[in-house]
Amino acid sequence: MPRPLCTLIGFGPGLGTAYAETFRDAGYDLALLSRSGGEIDATEGIAKGFACDASNPDSVQSTLLAVAEEMGRPVDVLIYNADLKTFGPYEEVSIEAFEQSWRVSVLGLYAAVRQLGPEMTARGEGAIIVSGATAALRGAVWTTALAPSKSSQRILAQSLAKQLGPKGVHVGYIVIDGVIDTEETRTHFAPDKPDEYFMQPGKIAEAALMLVQQDRSAWTFEMDLRPFGETW
Repeated sequence: MPRPLCTLIGFGPGLGTAYAETFRDAGYDLALLSRSGGEIDATEGIAKGFACDASNPDSVQSTLLAVAEEMGRPVDVLIYNADLKTFGPYEEVSIEAFEQSWRVSVLGLYAAVRQLGPEMTARGEGAIIVSGATAALRGAVWTTALAPSKSSQRILAQSLAKQLGPKGVHVGYIVIDGVIDTEETRTHFAPDKPDEYFMQPGKIAEAALMLVQQDRSAWTFEMDLRPFGETW
Protein backbone atom coordinates (compact mmCIF):
# COMPACT_ATOMS: atom_id res chain seq x y z
CA MET A 1 0.00 0.00 0.00
CA PRO A 2 1.39 3.44 -0.88
CA ARG A 3 1.75 5.97 1.88
CA PRO A 4 -0.99 8.65 2.00
CA LEU A 5 -0.10 11.95 0.33
CA CYS A 6 -0.10 15.33 2.08
CA THR A 7 0.21 18.39 -0.14
CA LEU A 8 1.38 21.54 1.62
CA ILE A 9 0.92 24.91 -0.07
CA GLY A 10 3.13 27.41 1.72
CA PHE A 11 6.19 25.35 2.66
CA GLY A 12 9.04 27.28 4.25
CA PRO A 13 10.82 27.96 7.54
CA GLY A 14 8.84 27.82 10.75
CA LEU A 15 5.29 26.50 10.56
CA GLY A 16 5.62 25.18 7.00
CA THR A 17 8.58 23.02 7.96
CA ALA A 18 6.80 21.88 11.13
CA TYR A 19 3.77 20.76 9.12
CA ALA A 20 6.03 18.85 6.73
CA GLU A 21 8.02 17.14 9.47
CA THR A 22 4.92 16.24 11.51
CA PHE A 23 3.06 14.66 8.62
CA ARG A 24 6.22 12.96 7.33
CA ASP A 25 6.74 11.38 10.73
CA ALA A 26 3.06 10.34 10.80
CA GLY A 27 3.58 8.27 7.65
CA TYR A 28 2.67 10.67 4.84
CA ASP A 29 4.53 11.31 1.63
CA LEU A 30 4.82 15.03 0.93
CA ALA A 31 4.33 17.40 -1.99
CA LEU A 32 5.77 20.72 -0.82
CA LEU A 33 4.66 23.81 -2.77
CA SER A 34 6.50 27.10 -2.39
CA ARG A 35 7.97 29.85 -4.51
CA SER A 36 11.39 28.22 -4.29
CA GLY A 37 10.29 24.62 -4.62
CA GLY A 38 12.28 23.68 -1.49
CA GLU A 39 12.35 20.22 0.04
CA ILE A 40 13.11 18.45 3.31
CA ASP A 41 14.70 15.09 4.07
CA ALA A 42 12.09 12.42 3.52
CA THR A 43 13.84 9.89 5.82
CA GLU A 44 11.24 7.34 4.72
CA GLY A 45 8.95 7.75 1.75
CA ILE A 46 8.98 10.77 -0.55
CA ALA A 47 9.15 14.52 0.03
CA LYS A 48 9.23 16.41 -3.24
CA GLY A 49 9.31 20.17 -3.75
CA PHE A 50 7.31 22.02 -6.41
CA ALA A 51 7.66 25.69 -7.36
CA CYS A 52 4.31 27.47 -7.15
CA ASP A 53 2.98 31.03 -6.91
CA ALA A 54 0.00 30.87 -4.54
CA SER A 55 -1.25 34.27 -5.74
CA ASN A 56 -1.72 32.92 -9.27
CA PRO A 57 -4.62 30.46 -9.64
CA ASP A 58 -3.21 29.06 -12.88
CA SER A 59 0.07 28.33 -11.11
CA VAL A 60 -1.74 26.65 -8.22
CA GLN A 61 -3.85 24.42 -10.43
CA SER A 62 -1.11 23.49 -12.90
CA THR A 63 1.23 22.65 -10.01
CA LEU A 64 -1.40 20.42 -8.40
CA LEU A 65 -1.76 18.62 -11.74
CA ALA A 66 2.01 18.11 -11.72
CA VAL A 67 1.79 16.76 -8.17
CA ALA A 68 -0.77 14.16 -9.24
CA GLU A 69 1.33 13.13 -12.22
CA GLU A 70 4.68 12.95 -10.45
CA MET A 71 3.45 11.47 -7.17
CA GLY A 72 1.19 9.02 -8.95
CA ARG A 73 -1.73 9.18 -6.56
CA PRO A 74 -4.45 11.54 -5.34
CA VAL A 75 -3.99 14.03 -2.50
CA ASP A 76 -5.31 12.77 0.83
CA VAL A 77 -4.59 15.93 2.85
CA LEU A 78 -4.22 19.51 1.68
CA ILE A 79 -2.68 21.98 4.11
CA TYR A 80 -3.06 25.58 2.98
CA ASN A 81 -0.42 27.62 4.79
CA ALA A 82 0.21 30.41 2.28
CA ASP A 83 -0.26 34.05 3.24
CA LEU A 84 1.55 37.37 3.14
CA LYS A 85 2.48 39.15 6.37
CA THR A 86 1.65 42.62 5.03
CA PHE A 87 1.42 44.99 7.98
CA GLY A 88 0.76 48.70 8.32
CA PRO A 89 -1.97 51.35 8.42
CA TYR A 90 -3.87 52.11 5.27
CA GLU A 91 -1.62 55.06 4.36
CA GLU A 92 1.33 52.67 4.15
CA VAL A 93 -0.25 49.70 2.37
CA SER A 94 -0.41 50.09 -1.39
CA ILE A 95 -3.40 48.94 -3.40
CA GLU A 96 -1.16 46.38 -5.07
CA ALA A 97 0.01 44.97 -1.71
CA PHE A 98 -3.58 44.86 -0.43
CA GLU A 99 -4.68 42.89 -3.49
CA GLN A 100 -1.70 40.54 -3.32
CA SER A 101 -2.51 39.69 0.30
CA TRP A 102 -6.04 38.67 -0.72
CA ARG A 103 -4.82 36.72 -3.74
CA VAL A 104 -2.45 34.59 -1.66
CA SER A 105 -4.80 33.94 1.27
CA VAL A 106 -8.12 33.57 -0.53
CA LEU A 107 -7.80 33.15 -4.29
CA GLY A 108 -5.01 30.60 -3.96
CA LEU A 109 -7.06 28.53 -1.52
CA TYR A 110 -10.10 28.70 -3.79
CA ALA A 111 -8.06 27.59 -6.82
CA ALA A 112 -6.61 24.67 -4.86
CA VAL A 113 -10.01 23.45 -3.68
CA ARG A 114 -11.49 23.86 -7.15
CA GLN A 115 -8.75 21.51 -8.33
CA LEU A 116 -8.79 18.94 -5.53
CA GLY A 117 -12.37 19.13 -4.22
CA PRO A 118 -14.07 17.10 -6.97
CA GLU A 119 -11.48 14.34 -6.68
CA MET A 120 -11.83 14.15 -2.90
CA THR A 121 -15.63 14.14 -3.00
CA ALA A 122 -15.62 11.44 -5.67
CA ARG A 123 -13.65 9.24 -3.24
CA GLY A 124 -15.78 10.36 -0.29
CA GLU A 125 -12.75 11.20 1.82
CA GLY A 126 -9.97 13.73 2.32
CA ALA A 127 -9.01 16.65 4.53
CA ILE A 128 -8.30 20.33 3.91
CA ILE A 129 -6.64 22.24 6.75
CA VAL A 130 -6.16 26.02 6.57
CA SER A 131 -3.73 28.05 8.68
CA GLY A 132 -5.65 31.04 10.02
CA ALA A 133 -4.79 33.93 12.29
CA THR A 134 -6.20 36.27 14.94
CA ALA A 135 -6.68 38.75 12.10
CA ALA A 136 -9.43 36.50 10.74
CA LEU A 137 -11.58 37.56 13.70
CA ARG A 138 -10.77 41.22 14.18
CA GLY A 139 -8.95 44.08 12.53
CA ALA A 140 -6.29 46.34 13.96
CA VAL A 141 -4.48 49.44 12.76
CA TRP A 142 -1.51 47.41 11.55
CA THR A 143 -3.58 44.61 9.90
CA THR A 144 -5.21 46.76 7.21
CA ALA A 145 -4.32 44.20 4.52
CA LEU A 146 -3.97 41.05 6.59
CA ALA A 147 -7.31 41.15 8.41
CA PRO A 148 -9.52 41.44 5.29
CA SER A 149 -7.62 38.62 3.58
CA LYS A 150 -7.63 36.26 6.57
CA SER A 151 -11.27 36.94 7.46
CA SER A 152 -12.26 36.27 3.86
CA GLN A 153 -10.21 33.08 3.96
CA ARG A 154 -12.01 31.94 7.12
CA ILE A 155 -15.46 32.54 5.64
CA LEU A 156 -14.45 30.77 2.44
CA ALA A 157 -13.24 27.78 4.48
CA GLN A 158 -16.53 27.74 6.40
CA SER A 159 -18.51 27.76 3.16
CA LEU A 160 -16.36 24.96 1.78
CA ALA A 161 -16.79 22.93 4.97
CA LYS A 162 -20.56 23.09 4.61
CA GLN A 163 -20.36 21.95 1.00
CA LEU A 164 -17.65 19.30 1.27
CA GLY A 165 -18.33 17.91 4.74
CA PRO A 166 -21.53 16.05 3.77
CA LYS A 167 -19.52 14.49 0.93
CA GLY A 168 -16.90 13.08 3.28
CA VAL A 169 -14.23 15.79 3.08
CA HIS A 170 -13.15 17.37 6.36
CA VAL A 171 -12.35 21.09 6.17
CA GLY A 172 -10.70 22.58 9.25
CA TYR A 173 -9.59 26.15 10.04
CA ILE A 174 -6.94 26.81 12.70
CA VAL A 175 -7.01 30.28 14.26
CA ILE A 176 -3.41 30.84 15.32
CA ASP A 177 -3.78 33.43 18.08
CA GLY A 178 -0.22 34.28 19.00
CA VAL A 179 3.31 34.74 17.73
CA ILE A 180 4.93 31.66 16.21
CA ASP A 181 8.44 30.96 17.41
CA THR A 182 10.81 31.53 14.49
CA GLU A 183 14.19 33.18 14.12
CA GLU A 184 12.50 36.12 12.39
CA THR A 185 9.87 36.75 15.07
CA ARG A 186 12.44 36.49 17.86
CA THR A 187 14.77 38.90 16.09
CA HIS A 188 12.42 41.48 14.59
CA PHE A 189 8.97 41.15 16.18
CA ALA A 190 9.46 40.25 19.82
CA PRO A 191 13.18 40.24 20.67
CA ASP A 192 12.69 40.75 24.40
CA LYS A 193 9.94 38.22 25.04
CA PRO A 194 10.46 35.04 27.11
CA ASP A 195 10.11 31.57 25.61
CA GLU A 196 6.57 31.07 26.94
CA TYR A 197 5.36 34.07 24.93
CA PHE A 198 5.78 32.16 21.66
CA MET A 199 3.78 29.38 20.01
CA GLN A 200 5.86 26.36 19.07
CA PRO A 201 5.30 25.51 15.37
CA GLY A 202 5.58 21.78 15.98
CA LYS A 203 2.68 21.91 18.43
CA ILE A 204 0.49 23.76 15.92
CA ALA A 205 1.34 21.08 13.36
CA GLU A 206 0.39 18.36 15.85
CA ALA A 207 -3.02 20.02 16.24
CA ALA A 208 -3.45 19.95 12.46
CA LEU A 209 -2.64 16.24 12.40
CA MET A 210 -5.19 15.67 15.15
CA LEU A 211 -7.85 17.38 13.02
CA VAL A 212 -6.99 15.15 10.08
CA GLN A 213 -7.26 12.05 12.27
CA GLN A 214 -10.64 12.93 13.80
CA ASP A 215 -13.47 10.47 13.34
CA ARG A 216 -16.11 11.84 11.02
CA SER A 217 -18.72 11.47 13.77
CA ALA A 218 -17.05 14.37 15.63
CA TRP A 219 -15.32 16.73 13.22
CA THR A 220 -14.02 20.15 14.24
CA PHE A 221 -14.30 23.00 11.76
CA GLU A 222 -12.63 25.80 13.71
CA MET A 223 -9.90 25.37 16.31
CA ASP A 224 -8.25 28.32 18.04
CA LEU A 225 -4.77 27.89 19.48
CA ARG A 226 -2.87 30.31 21.71
CA PRO A 227 -0.06 30.20 24.29
CA PHE A 228 -1.26 29.85 27.88
CA GLY A 229 -0.37 33.43 28.79
CA GLU A 230 -2.03 35.09 25.79
CA THR A 231 -4.73 37.67 26.62
CA TRP A 232 -7.87 37.36 24.50
